Amino acid sequence: MNHFPHLRTATALALATLSVLGLAACEGGTGAKAGPASTTTDAAAPQAGGPTGHGKPPKLLWMGDSVAEAEAPALGAALRASGGEFTSVAATASGNVTGSDAAETWKWLPEKLATEKPQVLGYQITAFDWGTPDEQRKGYERLVKAVQDVRGKLVIVSTPPIRHNEIQKPHAAELAKAKDVAQEVARRHADTVTFMDSSELWGTDPAAEKAMRSKDGIHNCQQAAATFAQWFGGRLGRQYGFTLAPAEKWATGKWTGDASYGMAGCS
Repeated sequence: MNHFPHLRTATALALATLSVLGLAACEGGTGAKAGPASTTTDAAAPQAGGPTGHGKPPKLLWMGDSVAEAEAPALGAALRASGGEFTSVAATASGNVTGSDAAETWKWLPEKLATEKPQVLGYQITAFDWGTPDEQRKGYERLVKAVQDVRGKLVIVSTPPIRHNEIQKPHAAELAKAKDVAQEVARRHADTVTFMDSSELWGTDPAAEKAMRSKDGIHNCQQAAATFAQWFGGRLGRQYGFTLAPAEKWATGKWTGDASYGMAGCS
């Protein structure tokens, strides 16, 4: 397989290009294998190391649709390389807590949370989180409570800019409001919920180079997955007091051959 030749990592201000061969990371690394059937990796319990960065990553459960599924392999690899535990339940046309078929998610999510007992649930807003703002708010509030019930914390990430398909186009205006609703919910529960705006990484135009979308205009390939892992993992590290493992520890490996990349048309 032809692994991605360059890894670009994002800081809050800009994207810097890194050579995967050199693997010199600006902020430390991240990356991982995931999917609905992923298993956790044993690691020491995370420590609240504060800004010194000497702690461990929190046990993370990752959730979302196929866009989050394609990000999961690198994210999992990065967090595991940093001593953390990672499980993904992100899946195609699934994982949303509001909107289309959300009732299906709520059939399994409470039990999954009770079993996994994640310290952090990472929820990336899906391309199916449509509905009225009140319906979206109800779904996100329900998610907050479900995570609080297992004494965890919630990180909500806005979805990358994507090219809507024929199913999503009629709901584009509703989907555009999901981010604002999620931010509102995060502000209301600031002690347990964090909102991460991924537009600082991807921008807002799915056709732009910065968005790093695959040929289908929706998903990402390996390079973008590693870039996301660097961005998300770096912010999680600042919040929980750990430093991501250097990129050479995780940026290449089995995760780059995950089936999700083949489905997205990646080489």
